[in-house]
Amino acid sequence: MTRTRKIAIGIVGGVALLVLVLGVVIATFDWNRAKPMINERASAAIGRDVAINGDLSVEWERDPDEGGWRAWLPWPHIIANDISVGNAPWAKAPYFATLKRGEFSLALLPLLNQRLVIRRVQLTEPAADLERLADGRANWVFTLPETGEPSPWVLDINEIGFDKGRAGLVDDILKADLTVLVDPLGKPVPFADVAGAAFVPDDAAAAAPRDYVFGWKLDGKYKGLATKGEGKVGGMLALQDAKQPFPVQADVAIGGTKASVTGTLTDPVNLGALDLRLKLSGASMAQLYPLTGVTLPDTPPYSTDGHLVAKLKNPGGAVFDYKNFNGKVGNSDLHGDITFALGAPRPKLTGKLSSKLLRMADLGPLVGVPAGGTPAAPADKTKDAPAKPKGGKVLPTQAFRTDRWRDMDADVALDAGRIVHDSKLPLSDLSVHVVLQDGKLTLDPFRFGMAGGNINGTIKLDGASEALTGRVDLHARRLRLKQLFPATAAMQKTLGELNGDLAISGTGNSVAALLGSATGDVKMLVNDGVISRSLMEIAGLNVGNYVVSKLFGDDEVKINCGAADLGMKSGVMTPRIFVFDTENAVINITGTADFKNETMDMEVTPSSKGFRIFSLRSPLYVRGTFGSPDVGVHVLPLAARGAGMVALGVILTPAAGLLALIAPSTTEENACGPLLEQMRKPPKAPAPATPKGK
Repeated sequence: MTRTRKIAIGIVGGVALLVLVLGVVIATFDWNRAKPMINERASAAIGRDVAINGDLSVEWERDPDEGGWRAWLPWPHIIANDISVGNAPWAKAPYFATLKRGEFSLALLPLLNQRLVIRRVQLTEPAADLERLADGRANWVFTLPETGEPSPWVLDINEIGFDKGRAGLVDDILKADLTVLVDPLGKPVPFADVAGAAFVPDDAAAAAPRDYVFGWKLDGKYKGLATKGEGKVGGMLALQDAKQPFPVQADVAIGGTKASVTGTLTDPVNLGALDLRLKLSGASMAQLYPLTGVTLPDTPPYSTDGHLVAKLKNPGGAVFDYKNFNGKVGNSDLHGDITFALGAPRPKLTGKLSSKLLRMADLGPLVGVPAGGTPAAPADKTKDAPAKPKGGKVLPTQAFRTDRWRDMDADVALDAGRIVHDSKLPLSDLSVHVVLQDGKLTLDPFRFGMAGGNINGTIKLDGASEALTGRVDLHARRLRLKQLFPATAAMQKTLGELNGDLAISGTGNSVAALLGSATGDVKMLVNDGVISRSLMEIAGLNVGNYVVSKLFGDDEVKINCGAADLGMKSGVMTPRIFVFDTENAVINITGTADFKNETMDMEVTPSSKGFRIFSLRSPLYVRGTFGSPDVGVHVLPLAARGAGMVALGVILTPAAGLLALIAPSTTEENACGPLLEQMRKPPKAPAPATPKGK
């Protein structure tokens, strides 16, 4: 053996002996002696007091998950007992976190680059108290005490497992004070048993969700609302493997809102994606605003069930897709897909919804009518005076929440197959496209069927400024009278129709305020119908019931034509033309209706045809508030003076604007045509007096 070979063998043997001795020293070293140094270094690394108060030991183990030559290298498996992490100086809890026992395997070489690479962490009875102040300071943000800069150390954990534990959150920004308790389930529950087969990946290459291992309970307050919840989670959370789904299940109640979710979370460190079955219910969709920031209207109680897929790391902002959901709002059904995208300058809600049955009572809160109102009492047929509801105000006064309109944009379409108002008003399909942009709400088109015809138009509400401005353009075409009043036998014999136009604009944050400042026009034609006291009762028009009973008694009277051309200015409606041509008389209505004060002062003046005797020759008056009107009969001298003013030959208001409403009629002859043509003619000059004696 040569000298060089002997030297090489000696060096290798010495190194091997040194490694062996070092391994024996490390393996037999009492690591509790190193606790002061470790505590000091760890405290310096995160800027908080870190203490290992219990026993510290290190075991060297090979990691079977490593491939190649790394699988033969032993990793230090560290076991530490009774660990505590100090809290921020301003925090209330004595510790940020405590741990009864922690086990993890540590990679040594990355420590040189200030990286803690841990393959797997197992935590026993962890506890954490998270706190955030109103100024944004949070105790989960660690900074170096000397420089105030974030710690240079990087923590890289692949998987984390946990045992029975507790976590608390006190957040002044979220107005939250929550406590979560976690306990083992006893035995694992397969994911498919809870979530169903629909959430199990069909792709064989895709990672299957792990079993549910722990149960949890939640109690406290969120957004100032009482909060309770419970559910299940998996036992091992993959922090670095974005493809490994982590099973979650929760049933949570926040105030009046209840949510139930079942599904998976992937890439939790980066908040990668959610794939959940979501059930949601509550007293009103508007209650979701403080919880989600999504602007939704006031509604009756609702419930939904659908598939929520969230892409939380989308480049333009997180995107939430609620797919194929089925729900109810009040007694109306709702189906479709909606998407909520977080982005600049504000979030946006888009979707396409459909409904088989939509109740108008469930839509009432959208325009300020409270849900669940009781129906009006039926008219008392034994009395001539109209029933007076409690209070004089009848217009909806609930304010639109325009401040929320400016928090998000929306583009949602809704199609409904059948609409139910009550048993008397026949409504059919509804189609509406809602666009909310920069605080401006537009319904275009807004269309629904009624009584064999349709009502269509646009509604624009501008809530971008403090005072809401609105404009409504609606057109009623070919509404068949016999379908409008199916309970009136005499009306079933008619071929009459109703046509009308409405175009008004106003300012105000409620329906009452908008009408109280409205300016515009309302035009309407009704031809070939009947009028009677019973018809007014069916329509719920108590004032009309009284007026008709005084004019015609209980008899049914044929209407040749009803024509109205009403002008509005600053909330005051004044008839240009408001006349009913019946088989017995021409009824002219004059006066004003003040929508701001909800008061009226109207005159109803009959003009007899031929020599038929009316049950009442004197004009009537309608005064007072909309809710409590006062109806009565003028004295005879006023009647005599008014009788000569209502003859068709002296009505000076032009009727050309109403002629266009005759064109949509499907009847071959419209009785309103002759009436309007006669009204357009100038009054005849009186014949010159014949000199006496000639």
